Amino acid sequence: MANGETREARTDAARALEAEFGELISRMHRMLADNAQRVSPGMLPGAYKVFTTIVRRESVTLSSLAESLMADKGQISRTVRELEDLGLITRTPDPADGRSSLLSPTVKGLERLADARAPQESVLFNTLEEWSVAEIRDLTRLLHALTAGETP
Repeated sequence: MANGETREARTDAARALEAEFGELISRMHRMLADNAQRVSPGMLPGAYKVFTTIVRRESVTLSSLAESLMADKGQISRTVRELEDLGLITRTPDPADGRSSLLSPTVKGLERLADARAPQESVLFNTLEEWSVAEIRDLTRLLHALTAGETP
């Protein structure tokens, strides 16, 4: 513990952080559900997460996708078929392994995602308008350290 900190003060601070994360998670879940509906009416947040992971990775195998999402390969496979049927992603042969395919977003998928994200991006940008770039980078660094289980 740092100088002058008590266990009680640290516990109170950690509990306050936990409460704020709870609020953030609830808000993010609502945002993801709204975005999923804007991408395709009826799309579930889980399918949206699979889709955005494919977009972020640009080109990924089904196995790697399931591993990164810590999800059942069968469930991911069903979701990928749904995304293909919607025209949001495409499957091409993996040149490194003929038994596997690479999943990539389509132009249509990227356009739908950009349109779906636009309302929330303006809210985030407006919220951060008065923050300095250094403050935004500090928060990003601290959140990364917390997620990775590292000391900042």
